[in-house]
Amino acid sequence: MDGTVPPKRIFPPLYTGTGEEGQDRLAFIHILERLKTQKRTGWVNHKVPNPESISDHMYRMAILAMLTTDKTLDVSKCVMMALVHDLAEAQVGDIAPNEKIPKAEKHKLEADAMQNFVHTMLHNSPAAQRIEALWQEYEQGETPEAKFVKDLDRFEMASQALEYERNHDIPTLQPFFDGSIPHLRHPEVQSWGKDLMKEREQLQESRSSTTSTSST
Repeated sequence: MDGTVPPKRIFPPLYTGTGEEGQDRLAFIHILERLKTQKRTGWVNHKVPNPESISDHMYRMAILAMLTTDKTLDVSKCVMMALVHDLAEAQVGDIAPNEKIPKAEKHKLEADAMQNFVHTMLHNSPAAQRIEALWQEYEQGETPEAKFVKDLDRFEMASQALEYERNHDIPTLQPFFDGSIPHLRHPEVQSWGKDLMKEREQLQESRSSTTSTSST
């Protein structure tokens, strides 16, 4: 990444409801496609070939949640929370730090998007209320489940960074590890992080050995 500030992001207008529940629900279903097609901005900025989409990231987080052995956690809630934590990005996109959008403004954009989904598209149905509650719980980051899922968010990103280093030999992904692994708090996810970093060390040692051999 060259450090330049990207062009100012233009956000699509919020959906205007029709008043017809079925049609508005379909609008929500269709907007979810954006999560399948929008690439995660950090990888795009680092010129990763064919980077993952937003929903790719959330899906693996959901599976990771199912792997926990922590019996104090509500695993079903963690899985659902992982699947909705970036839902607002269907409307606002994956806003990266180098876009210089203030944190409060970013949160408002995402909160407005969620309100549009919940009330205008899904007519404040019980399902919509569940989605909203899960998203808000994650954003507040106070419950054990929210803290755990935040750790999964960090760990999944680091896992993806290692896979891109291995598959594409990209040397500029250190910030993705610096911004994730040291901040893990849940003991189980910390152990996963240690295993991941050991694997990364082995990859680096293997490449260093190959380079030394080829130069002699």
